[in-house]
Amino acid sequence: MRLRTPLALFGAAVLVLVVPPLLDTGGGDGTGTRIPGLRLMVPNTPGGGYDITARTAAKDAEDAGLTHGIEVFNLPGAGGTVGLSRLVSEHGNGRLAMSMGLGVVGAVRSNDAPRTLADTTPIARLTEEPDVVVVAKDSPYRTIEELVTAWRQDPGKLPVGGGSSPGGPDHLAPMLMARAAGIAPKAVNYVPFDGGGELLASILGAKVAFGVSGVGEYLDQIRAGELRLLAVTGPERVAGLDAPTLTEAGYDVDFTNWRGIVAPPGLSDAERTKLTALIEELHDSPQWRMSMATNGWDDAFLTGAEFGDFLRAQDRRVVSVLRELGL
Repeated sequence: MRLRTPLALFGAAVLVLVVPPLLDTGGGDGTGTRIPGLRLMVPNTPGGGYDITARTAAKDAEDAGLTHGIEVFNLPGAGGTVGLSRLVSEHGNGRLAMSMGLGVVGAVRSNDAPRTLADTTPIARLTEEPDVVVVAKDSPYRTIEELVTAWRQDPGKLPVGGGSSPGGPDHLAPMLMARAAGIAPKAVNYVPFDGGGELLASILGAKVAFGVSGVGEYLDQIRAGELRLLAVTGPERVAGLDAPTLTEAGYDVDFTNWRGIVAPPGLSDAERTKLTALIEELHDSPQWRMSMATNGWDDAFLTGAEFGDFLRAQDRRVVSVLRELGL
């Protein structure tokens, strides 16, 4: 997460995708990247950022010939902490990993979860992306200025939806936006959803006045004209999209989200090395580079101990920002 604000600098029913196996590229001596029976958990509902990231990574790894059939499954609940608890309970399971990001960091805090990311094995941070501020195509708000003007008049009557629990990216972004617009964050009517898929239905159904979520989650709906894009939260405009940054619009907010991969605790050195090597080869593949460009993701690759340090810093940052916002 990157925040260039006065604060500091700053991604159950089970749905399964099984990708058909390709040729085994792992060496017979166990030094290859093939991980038979690898399962990738998504800790929220289909259609959200973690889900898109996981399914894209699985497909790209298959298409690049890096591993056999990866099973992607959803285990939603409590902003990702249900999936986190499941992951931690799979101690020593080198064939399981979880797609996650800043939303899980925040959900651990907001839900006072018994398990934290400190209980996992950090594998890699993959991507970074800005959030987008969107409304339904028939919304009366055609610009970010029109939306903020109405929001200032009565913040409680304009609910904003986000695909993360309090403390997650889709919560922090509108809170920072509110503060920059002179609206008390405590006055904001924030409605959390368990992922961008659930949020989308509420935006289109006018259950919320506007929504905030990752750009990659709603690119198709924006381009199809189902959603109207009012602004992006990052430092630069998104190529191919006609919308200003919040900073351009006069609101001092520069915010990005990130996503990555963690594994259960108790992995052997060999298991951790093999899983990390698979993600490194995925990161270097042309398939993944193409997917990042298609989804508007920025490369934010970080592995191992450095990723672990980053996770600890993000936890401290979430606590600090919530305190500074008075939330």
